[in-house]
Amino acid sequence: MRIALFLATNLAVLLLASLTFRVLGFESILMNNGVDLDVNALLVFCALFGFGGAFISLLMSKWIAKRSTGAVVITEPRNTTERWLLDTVAAQAEKAGIGMPEVAIFDSSQPNAFATGANRNNALVAVSTGLLNNMSQGEVEAVLGHEVGHVANGDMITLTLIQGVVNTFVMFLARLIGFFVDRVVLRNERGLGIGYYLTSIVAEIVLGILATTIVMWFSRRREFRADEAGAQLAGKANMIAALQRLQRHSEQPDQMPDSMAAFGISAGQRAGLKALFMSHPPLETRIAALQAAGESR
Repeated sequence: MRIALFLATNLAVLLLASLTFRVLGFESILMNNGVDLDVNALLVFCALFGFGGAFISLLMSKWIAKRSTGAVVITEPRNTTERWLLDTVAAQAEKAGIGMPEVAIFDSSQPNAFATGANRNNALVAVSTGLLNNMSQGEVEAVLGHEVGHVANGDMITLTLIQGVVNTFVMFLARLIGFFVDRVVLRNERGLGIGYYLTSIVAEIVLGILATTIVMWFSRRREFRADEAGAQLAGKANMIAALQRLQRHSEQPDQMPDSMAAFGISAGQRAGLKALFMSHPPLETRIAALQAAGESR
């Protein structure tokens, strides 16, 4: 239902965009300048590529995560720690109303964890050796709850859909700007000129940077919800303690691959304009939000 409603909303946005361009007269301006461009067809084309790439990435996310981090899925527990991890995730998954995720461990001295997967009943939850070695059992349980919360909230799917929308509009607007500059500004009358290609490339880079800030804003919002889930599944005190533990290790170089950084429970912190491109809010902000939530009840 979540996906159906989101897709319906996105379809409505695409239709509204098409109508808006017609009302503003973009099509007539292009046609008056010799540009036979079907804006609706271009919008559909960009949507197919924009959403297609995002969904292919989602479908491959577990495979990519395992390959990029070297995560080893626990099939048969080899020790009490692995047995505890499986039992804890199973209990949390049942409480959250999702299918049992695969549970994995990856080798990294940095305390971290991530969750990924194409749907709520076919996910992967992985923790680093550094997290197991540097956190108490209660803190690890809270981190697991945070990751299970991501799965239960459908965060991977939601971010994929958001990425699909921004991909679509980046491609569409960049090409529309390219057509406009090539035919209307430069008055090129023979096919697609150099003005189209250069302008669309530059526009796609600029729009892509702006679109990334939108995706990262949504990514930061989902972390607060996952923290709340971790507090509900493992206790607020444990979740706050886990975030404080991560804070003490925040100066440690980030060892997560770039492709997985947004999925980890903690990511590198940035200041100034760079903060707009952070996938995670500052740890002190997340801790304060949990503490404030407890005080407001």
